[in-house]
Amino acid sequence: MQFVYLSRLFLTLLYVITLPDQVNISLNSQLYLKPDYLNHSFISGNKIRKLKWNILEAKKLQQTTLLTFGGAFSNHIAAVAAAGKEYGFKTIGVIRGEELQKKVKQNPTLSFASDCGMQFKFVSREDFRNKHKNYFIELLKATYGDFYLIPEGGTNSLAVQGCEEILAKEDAQFDFICCPVGTGGTISGIINASLHHQKILGFPALKGDFLQEEISKFTSKTNWELITDYHFGGYAKVNTHLISFINQFKKEKNIPLDPIYTGKMLFGIQDLMKKGFFPEQAKILAIHTGGLQGIAGMNNVLKKKKLPCIQ
Repeated sequence: MQFVYLSRLFLTLLYVITLPDQVNISLNSQLYLKPDYLNHSFISGNKIRKLKWNILEAKKLQQTTLLTFGGAFSNHIAAVAAAGKEYGFKTIGVIRGEELQKKVKQNPTLSFASDCGMQFKFVSREDFRNKHKNYFIELLKATYGDFYLIPEGGTNSLAVQGCEEILAKEDAQFDFICCPVGTGGTISGIINASLHHQKILGFPALKGDFLQEEISKFTSKTNWELITDYHFGGYAKVNTHLISFINQFKKEKNIPLDPIYTGKMLFGIQDLMKKGFFPEQAKILAIHTGGLQGIAGMNNVLKKKKLPCIQ
């Protein structure tokens, strides 16, 4: 079973597309997947949601340059570069790791961003930690001139506003809504758009409890919980068990999962279902937020470690 609806994205900046709304991926008919990753070829999933209102704001302010931050395989870096190319912005990516400067062509994410016209500034990991400080931003402005600043991961109030549009009227039928969590912007928008009878479950890709505070900055609702048992050791950490799950899931459902976010979320949801976490007859919706561009980079790492690759 699947539901189809017209999804309006990006207002006048994007076309109207048709997406499958929910796809049943569970034999017991409880678990559904919302394939939000199909909303754009390159700026897909939650990234287009986060960038929508930021790009409209940048145009309103007559800014011509977008500057943001990210790591070697950042979905956000790739998305901002693609958005800049598509919507007429210069883009600058401040990249964590000076050693990456000589490895752009060997890195699928940075190579893609470069082909989209993004200019890079490679900084040490120590300097990268100062990305929120005023003096660091002023140094960047002294080098590049004025720009519209988008934070690492894209999360700000406008990004949360965009992520509030992930849920549709048809999603009111679900008791639980699950999504991966990186910087907290996507789940914050989903929480804000949720209904009183719904429980929002976030599956963090990072270790630590700091996300509780970050999410609380953008929502006053309390109908949410972070499930912190499925990060597999931390951000970008994987093992053969997770890789096997992702490959088997694609083989059975014909739906690709990335190893950083959606793979860990779906692994966690199905494990919780086996353990009886969800009430009987509960209807569960999982949000596929994209991140598939990162698979190529992860496979490069897995090959070096002589581990199985993601199919």
